[in-house]
Amino acid sequence: MEILLEEFYKTDLHVDKYHDRKIFIDENSYQINGISKSGKTHLLKHYLLGLRKSSYLYVDCQDIRINIAEFNKTIKQFCNKNKIDTLVFDNYTPNFEFANVSQLLIASQTHYEIEYLQNITLFPLDYEEFLAYEHKFDSSALNHFFQLGGLPVMHKISQDERSVYLQTLLRNTLNEIEFEIMLFCARASSLKISAFTIYERLKTQRKISKDKLYAAFKNLESKNYLYLLKKYNHTRATKKIYLCDTSFKSALSIEKNFSKLFENMIFLELVKSNTECYYEDGIDFYLPKSDEIILCKPFADERRLFKKLEDIEAFIFTHSIKKITAISMNKEGSLSHPLASVDIIPFDIWALGDLDE
Repeated sequence: MEILLEEFYKTDLHVDKYHDRKIFIDENSYQINGISKSGKTHLLKHYLLGLRKSSYLYVDCQDIRINIAEFNKTIKQFCNKNKIDTLVFDNYTPNFEFANVSQLLIASQTHYEIEYLQNITLFPLDYEEFLAYEHKFDSSALNHFFQLGGLPVMHKISQDERSVYLQTLLRNTLNEIEFEIMLFCARASSLKISAFTIYERLKTQRKISKDKLYAAFKNLESKNYLYLLKKYNHTRATKKIYLCDTSFKSALSIEKNFSKLFENMIFLELVKSNTECYYEDGIDFYLPKSDEIILCKPFADERRLFKKLEDIEAFIFTHSIKKITAISMNKEGSLSHPLASVDIIPFDIWALGDLDE
């Protein structure tokens, strides 16, 4: 096993044209979590390439040549002998033992409770990060964002191969039940759906255990493949479900509903900016900390927007809403309302602003 460790130690790392992320690594020890292809490996390698070559050891725990028992017997002595300061376990699993080093970095889809590691969640690219991959910032950039989603690797995949690439990625990453759930959720994204509903639908198509489905559903949520949005002040109400990346919808489903896809994309921007939000009847997103309502209106029509405001006026009054933002594809403007300011903002302008304001 020492021969393999020597190979890891001497191998030069390579990162092809790294684009900066909003997340970065400093001299502290971290656990980095994110879905497959969210950029964890690139983030790690980019950081390591800024260090002295002899000071770090990078280990991909998925390397089939690793005998874990032998590895655990060897790793501590190897790090001591070579004076390793930074030890990196990519695709980490708990079977691997740590060595006593100055800095430990692990990356995995699954979060593990390791108290001395600071936690980083690496999401797929938000819109601002996505723009770093674009050659020009015009209306085509937003269309590309809809087509490609937030996985950095998609910029290297030709258009005719994207759907099959994502299908293969998910099949290889998820177990069979998790994949079936993702197929269902791709058709039902931005809708109110429960795990029980999914179970009721899938059991008509295949033999499936309720306990296994619930566990798989929970696992997808914990790894951030799926997000559940609560109804405000209704803990028992059915939650709305969103995909972790909009590209999965078109890759897993032939159903086209642009408004729901648009809503999913807006939700992901809120998640990535760590904005607390909920849904309400007739309201896409309620942001209690800023007394704001967000309405997803890709093709904003002032007459229909006026009607929508009338329908939710009781909520606006009861919750002292100060700001109503209708997010559109490209329309911009404002409406007069006696209780709150009402702005129509194109997605690209909204996404590049400070969502916490």
